[in-house]
Amino acid sequence: MAALKYVLGLLALLAVSAWAEEEELSVGELLWKANKDVVHTEDEPYIEDDIAYENENERNADPCTSRGCMWRKSNDGKVYVPYIIKNSYSSRELQIIERGLQSFAGFSCINFVRRTNQRDYLHIQSLNGCYSYVGVTGNAQTVSLSRQGCVYHNTVQHELLHALGFNHEQTRSDRDNHIRVLLQNVQSGMQHNFNKINTLNQGTAYDYNSVMQYHKFAFSKNNQPTMVPIPNQNVEIGKASQMSRNDIDRLNRLYKC
Repeated sequence: MAALKYVLGLLALLAVSAWAEEEELSVGELLWKANKDVVHTEDEPYIEDDIAYENENERNADPCTSRGCMWRKSNDGKVYVPYIIKNSYSSRELQIIERGLQSFAGFSCINFVRRTNQRDYLHIQSLNGCYSYVGVTGNAQTVSLSRQGCVYHNTVQHELLHALGFNHEQTRSDRDNHIRVLLQNVQSGMQHNFNKINTLNQGTAYDYNSVMQYHKFAFSKNNQPTMVPIPNQNVEIGKASQMSRNDIDRLNRLYKC
């Protein structure tokens, strides 16, 4: 019995140690690690990287915020985003998810609230990998935060920003002024992750420290960078542990908080 308790204790310590090591990774590294070998089921939406679509034809659509996918503002000036969390997480995982949800109220007019009877809401659950739709899609919309690698403060904020209407930083319309994409180093079939989108940038600067910016080796096939900052290639990119000032600023500008 003593030997069994020792083994169980050792396994618990190893699990905590592995979690602590992953917590030190940037959001881009965590998303890449969690999603790279995921196989999605037929019941899940069409997924590219960590963005969900109803079908493949939507992936190159213009930003939805220009055609009504923002969450509505209430008369009190706040934006209430209802959510439910599927009962599959541990108490510690629930605390991390709730902390990410409630963090938005501290710096914006966005308030994530438990759903009562609202028609449109986020259904947070542990499916295959980390992903979200961009903006409101109507009715229940999935935000997948897999227990296998997605339950971290920065990944929660990242997926919630997608749900609020934001795309990745490296797909910004002005990205060519700030990063050079090296498609020759990108895995075959993954080049679309670097397509530019006609984004609404809210008059904010490109942000290497955005929680929406992937790390420089994302989707690399040869351990060489897939994107480098310009003009200074030594600047770090994709190292965010939480939303940056620019992330917060553009969120407040979009929703006129």
